[in-house]
Amino acid sequence: MTNNIPMKKICCAALTGCLVLLLESCYGSSRSTLSIGGEVTGVSTYSYKEPTPFGMVLVKRGSIMLGGEQEDSLWGSNVPQKEVSVESFWMDDKEVSNAKYRQFVYWVRDSIIRTRLADPQYGGDESFMITEDKYGEPVTPHLNWSKPIPWSKPDEDQLRAIQSVYKRHPFTGEVMLDASQMNYRYQVFDYTQAALRRNRLNPEERNRNTDITTDPNEVVMISKDTAYVTEDGVIVRETINRPLTGMYDFVNTYIVNIYPDTTCWVNDFPNSNNETYMRLYFSHAGYNDYPVVGVSWEQANAFCAWRTDFLLAGLGPQAKYVQRYRLPTEAEWEYAARGLENNKFPWKYSGSKDESSCYYANFKPERGNYSKDGSLITTKVASYKPNSFGLYDMAGNVAEWTSTVYTQAGVLQMSDMNPELSYNAAKEDPYYMKKKTIRGGSWKDPEKFIESSWRTYEYQNEQRSYIGFRCVRTQVN
Repeated sequence: MTNNIPMKKICCAALTGCLVLLLESCYGSSRSTLSIGGEVTGVSTYSYKEPTPFGMVLVKRGSIMLGGEQEDSLWGSNVPQKEVSVESFWMDDKEVSNAKYRQFVYWVRDSIIRTRLADPQYGGDESFMITEDKYGEPVTPHLNWSKPIPWSKPDEDQLRAIQSVYKRHPFTGEVMLDASQMNYRYQVFDYTQAALRRNRLNPEERNRNTDITTDPNEVVMISKDTAYVTEDGVIVRETINRPLTGMYDFVNTYIVNIYPDTTCWVNDFPNSNNETYMRLYFSHAGYNDYPVVGVSWEQANAFCAWRTDFLLAGLGPQAKYVQRYRLPTEAEWEYAARGLENNKFPWKYSGSKDESSCYYANFKPERGNYSKDGSLITTKVASYKPNSFGLYDMAGNVAEWTSTVYTQAGVLQMSDMNPELSYNAAKEDPYYMKKKTIRGGSWKDPEKFIESSWRTYEYQNEQRSYIGFRCVRTQVN
């Protein structure tokens, strides 16, 4: 029997079905709960149980006395203290390793190659770029990651595209990835700034004091970060002030060169024979499971942004319920490091080694004797026992970036609920305003510096051989 339903009706039915699904996903399946009247029973929304993120453990909400427990015996000054509470969050059980960060670098490399393979200057294979959906409708052009790069048998144009991201050492002839090209562009919507009443698009919503006459022509200035690459390949970052005209003014754009500074092993330690670390630490398979170093605060944030987008790309409809990866706040970091018992160190005991003289962490036990704990520099992540939250290396190995801006009395300036001090320093800001808090101490630090309460700083663009990071995600209850 022939189906004679007009095509127009079929299209309308399909559109209606899509609209119903969209409404249910946004507002919950609430059609059957609404009636003419009766008792208020509530409207349920879409139920989503967040699975455990890969490589993370849950740090359940709680409170601590943030800061040192007593007078600082090293400097003889009082350390600020404040009782604070933090919400539950997921945290990487290990520091981000070279292998995981290298995946980020290779993703950026492959995205550049795919872009060039679609470029007419390199043959113009349009199949590496998606410009329309499955119905033939135009979409924002984006890379086709399902099409493999022809690594083994490229033609002449494809070979040029692949080789364009590499360079040869002028003396040894060694083929190396061109680190200067490894630039990652990402955007962040500033929900906090968008939520501030003074930044409302409707002037009447900016002040609730009815005794004040609202000026409909008031100009609100908004500050936002933007970035672009010059024709010479130079990244230019600017913080601009502009009149608030729409929600896009709360979008900050960043372009970050994400390749680690492998020369930090030489620059951090003058008169040391560290050339081997400089050449091999990030690239050699023997260091795969060692914590990545030589990564700035800006690069660590770029990794968090990429890790989020990489996850969302594989989730589908559930993506909107997932919180973004980020650096931990200073309070979150200390709360997680202290463990369930609120310890001075991540372990239960006051000292740094057990009764068998085995050390609990990788640090500098004595003057010049780095290897007494078994390691000379960093060691593989999770080489020591975890704390009671299941977190490894929360003391020693590498110090870790937090999201928090550093001020000497920063603890006292923070709120007592989910405390944080953040400041996006503009390029033209004084350098002292670009300090970010680091925690945990490292393989080169004495015992005092690996206490959970010890806080210090580094500038956000610096890359050190003793600073790494780990990510967190706020838990969705």
